[in-house]
Amino acid sequence: MTIFNLGSINADLVYRVPHLPGPGETLASAAFSRGLGGKGANMSVAAARAGSHLVHIGAVGEDGRWASDRLLEYGVDTRHIAVTAEATGHAIIAVDDAGENLIILHKGANWALSETEIALALEPAKASDTFLFQNETNAQRAGAEQASAKGLRIAYAAAPFDAGAVAEVLLLLDLLVLNEVEAAQLEEATGTPPHQLPVRDVVITLGSKGCRWINTDDGTSQDLPALPVKAVDTTGAGDTFTGYLVAGLDRGLPMAQALSQATRAAAIMVTRHGTADVIPDLKDVQDSLL
Repeated sequence: MTIFNLGSINADLVYRVPHLPGPGETLASAAFSRGLGGKGANMSVAAARAGSHLVHIGAVGEDGRWASDRLLEYGVDTRHIAVTAEATGHAIIAVDDAGENLIILHKGANWALSETEIALALEPAKASDTFLFQNETNAQRAGAEQASAKGLRIAYAAAPFDAGAVAEVLLLLDLLVLNEVEAAQLEEATGTPPHQLPVRDVVITLGSKGCRWINTDDGTSQDLPALPVKAVDTTGAGDTFTGYLVAGLDRGLPMAQALSQATRAAAIMVTRHGTADVIPDLKDVQDSLL
């Protein structure tokens, strides 16, 4: 089975700072690094490292061929990453000594995808496959509609959160992943609580409290605890969780087991500095003593 991920690809420009800057504040960084990032790329790497065949549908500029090469090194199928006239997307990330972060995004080539390119990538897709997407590219609804017409499982990470974007695709979804704040924002925008959404499986991440899985078909809800670790960098933890979750389901794991594996992967991730380049592989997760 295959996961087709319509997702962003960014250059992550990471600055280490003593604390997150406030309005009008200028800070000197203690360190700087450039790495592969973007929610889409992070989820692709996580799913590939979790053992799935992952086809990434995305775009970079001429300045971003290194990012496509890096994805290939991590086991991602990159044949459907276009090279456009737009500059590669990037993120400016400040990470403080407590491991919290502040992120500024520039969309760049991530919003230069054509529906034709998406259709070409999905040409070999089968009903046993999965379509994954987030809120960092254009053509989200078009991609979801094309995948849904082929019978794929449609999985959506509603981040960065935009109520309008979620509303456009809600009826197409089989799996919705969002955090606690986003879940509250979606309920406020739609007037519909998570357990009444027209999506079979809703997963709400709760940070240090773990996650909650809601099966709207039978009305059940199950909370899974987080693992106790000392976080040094929370960047990419949610993306790692989602990539591992979708990969677990793709490989036939029951939801509870896929969630447990995703929780463990995210716990390892927050003990490391970086994003896509430090996402744990399946052996890391299975051998972990957490």
